[in-house]
Amino acid sequence: MTSPSTITGIEIRACRGPDLLEGSVSVELPGGQRPDFTVVTITTADGTTGTSFGFGALDAKAAAGAMSQVKPFFLGRDTFDANKNMKDFEMFDRRWNHVPIYAYAPFDNACWDIVGKISNQPVYKLLGAAKSEIPLYVSSMFLAGPDDYVKQALEVKARGFKGYKLHPPNKGVDFDIECYRAVRKAVGDDFPLMADPVIMTSYEQALKAGRELEKLGFRWFEEPLLDVNFNGLKKLREKLDIPICGTEVLAGSHYSTAWCIKEGIVDIVRTDVSWRGGLTAVMKTAHLAEAFGVQCELHTTIYHGLEQVQLHAALAISNCEFFETLYPWDDFQFGTKTQLNVIDGMVQAPTGAGLGIEYDWDFIEEHTVAIL
Repeated sequence: MTSPSTITGIEIRACRGPDLLEGSVSVELPGGQRPDFTVVTITTADGTTGTSFGFGALDAKAAAGAMSQVKPFFLGRDTFDANKNMKDFEMFDRRWNHVPIYAYAPFDNACWDIVGKISNQPVYKLLGAAKSEIPLYVSSMFLAGPDDYVKQALEVKARGFKGYKLHPPNKGVDFDIECYRAVRKAVGDDFPLMADPVIMTSYEQALKAGRELEKLGFRWFEEPLLDVNFNGLKKLREKLDIPICGTEVLAGSHYSTAWCIKEGIVDIVRTDVSWRGGLTAVMKTAHLAEAFGVQCELHTTIYHGLEQVQLHAALAISNCEFFETLYPWDDFQFGTKTQLNVIDGMVQAPTGAGLGIEYDWDFIEEHTVAIL
């Protein structure tokens, strides 16, 4: 007998990124557009639907094509069987598939949306609520130089956000340090700052930058080297006092994160509901880290349509201090009628059953380039 929560239909939309806002300098992607995205909608036997944005890479059609390899796996499965589905998918994917790290997540997220709707509860409550609000820090894109970062950091502080992270322009370690110094001087000693160079060219440069960030009182040094440069990251962690933050782009979700904790590769681990396997995998990673006394900070999912999914995880994780979004917001805030609710720099818990997201289907339809 088919359960009412059995998956009977799946739609995957490939959507082009909307045009950049006039005068925007925050997003520099091929084609002059905001990021492509995907939208996955699951329908169950009783007609309940669940939806999640997904990563669009540089080509939403290619990303949706990768996700289409996951679609047959989920058809006929029960949306309530999150752990069974994830475990079974390991076998399915290993035998003859090998999808990208972002392909599975939107299916898992959409299932949780359905579970919440059927249960008439917000998903973060079903995951085990740890809090009802969380401090927001925002992250820059790659700006031109120190003056640009200073201007943005002061704007962020004035808006009451709880921290600012620099993605420096990668014009050499000395130029990066100029940016770090200028921002610290501008915002004062007490305002939380983080640094994420999105990998530097060598261990020696990362060490130099890290020592300067320690003097400047930055909270953490994120992905100073490629996440799979385990030897380099471990050496940095042993040399520096500033916490090293990483693991956000590792395949293997909680398995690879467990190894990084055991081997002392990083001080703070990263995960998110887009690249690391969806809500189910994020919670596994967070609980694993908590058992070892390690912070699990959530990596931005880029689109606010996905940030609203991620908020449920953030509110259910005890060892997550901050919530992250990219800045300025306008470049990533599209495709939903609901938005993040921020009061005095704190992101508030969503309301309503499921993920609590109202999608702008007219916008999504207008930007859809393929349906799989």
